[in-house]
Amino acid sequence: MQIRQIVFGFLLLSVSCKNGSHHEVNSTSESNTAVAAKFIDAFYSFNSDTLKSILSEAKGSQPNIVYYQKWAECGNYTVVTRHDCLEKNDSLVICPVTVKDDLMAGLGINFNVTDSFHLTITRGRIRSVETSSNDPEVYYEAKEWVKQNRPELIEKPCEGIWAGGPTPCECILGMIEGFKAFVAKP
Repeated sequence: MQIRQIVFGFLLLSVSCKNGSHHEVNSTSESNTAVAAKFIDAFYSFNSDTLKSILSEAKGSQPNIVYYQKWAECGNYTVVTRHDCLEKNDSLVICPVTVKDDLMAGLGINFNVTDSFHLTITRGRIRSVETSSNDPEVYYEAKEWVKQNRPELIEKPCEGIWAGGPTPCECILGMIEGFKAFVAKP
């Protein structure tokens, strides 16, 4: 009788351990979403030191994302809707954020852009960040028009764009001015 109780105890302990490791997987998933949420908080705090800290193990992404943060700050990005971050797999989390910005205002359109941050997270640390957005076609047309017709607004200010260039504010302000010229063209 005692042997059965001991065997039953081991079986119960074995099952408990398996459940514990299953819980650990869920906990990791939740922590990836929490890490991603902290990244979004840091990005829209417009504090580059906070952002650099959370990106301390994403050195390859850091220059681009820190540049983009300053670009967003100087372009008056205002969060309209912060959507839930979505886990795509055990290391990829996508966080869409809809913003109102001066670029769309410069184009004279009432459109709020949704930027999506694609974060690769392992062991609770961000390893890389990529971005995508749903900018309308007119954005790309205007951007190309500015390059061709008003290059003086962006050539120098946009040197090193998206690679940690030194003047993200001047770059976006030049682009906004160019967008206004694009809209005003005959």
